[in-house]
Amino acid sequence: MNQFPLIGLGLATTNNAGETLDTYFPKIAFKNAVDEDRDLFEVWSDLLDQDVCEITDLSTLKLSEKSFLSHLGELKENSKLILCRINEDHAIQGVEEAYLKLHLLSYKFFQPNTLNLENMFNILPNVAWTNKGPIDLNEIDQKILESKAQNLSLEIKSIDKFPRLVDYIVPSGVRIADTSRVRLGAYLSEGTTVMHEGFVNFNAGTLGAAMIEGRISAGVVIGKNSDLGGGASTMGTLSGGNAVKISIGENCLMGANSGLGIPLGNNCIVEAGLYITGGSKVEMFDQNMQSKGEIKAAELSNVDNLLFLRNSQSGAIEARVNKKSVELNNTLHLNQ
Repeated sequence: MNQFPLIGLGLATTNNAGETLDTYFPKIAFKNAVDEDRDLFEVWSDLLDQDVCEITDLSTLKLSEKSFLSHLGELKENSKLILCRINEDHAIQGVEEAYLKLHLLSYKFFQPNTLNLENMFNILPNVAWTNKGPIDLNEIDQKILESKAQNLSLEIKSIDKFPRLVDYIVPSGVRIADTSRVRLGAYLSEGTTVMHEGFVNFNAGTLGAAMIEGRISAGVVIGKNSDLGGGASTMGTLSGGNAVKISIGENCLMGANSGLGIPLGNNCIVEAGLYITGGSKVEMFDQNMQSKGEIKAAELSNVDNLLFLRNSQSGAIEARVNKKSVELNNTLHLNQ
């Protein structure tokens, strides 16, 4: 099991004032590793007199990959090679540390909701993400002028604190139809398919093969063999005052345009178009379709084998015993 302390070797992009805009971490060494990474951790520790240090002599890194080293020797202006150390999982203190934690999630060293991401939004700068890399917003006008004067293409893909996942990490065994809809910090397990309208935020993702055609908000995890239907939404914790961590269990189906504000158990189905919040009033039925009374949906958090639907005559939300099984099409999720 990976844990702290750890050190990441990163390539940082800076603005003209030398402030870090982003950092790509192609290599991370753990102290508790049992292979050569442990040796690297000890070597790199000796190079650090503070938690983030610039490295100017590549030979001191003791890296064996020649091709890796050759690329590191070609750094351009506004780029620098750094080491970033995290001794314990405290609140984020710098841009480099923020990016290292996002990489830890997307490399799948840590699952969502297991890292301290406090201060993430305060620390990360808002950046223009372009085909020429990240650009400081205070410098973007000059870059646009330069590109026009030289008849060069400068495409601004987004203005945001978070970049696309695939500009840093391409996870194995997944399909992403629109890469702009998956942020760095997403945790995507093999067999996951994210269709065009799917979205995966940072500190969120899938714990097994899954079909994602809806929105996975920050802090939300989807169990294996589950299907988040087209336009379906999961309630996050970043805004709106919701402190409950939403999750979807294994073998579940969220119907098209449905919504979820409670943790869903295993083998559950939410009818298309139905949005369930913790305060929703739900009439419970047993396996013999006998009413057991009305309760708040929050009381059904993490309960397995439920079918949520809206009564077509009364409009009331009902929870019945789910007697169906959800199975993904394995052919669609081989992703080889």
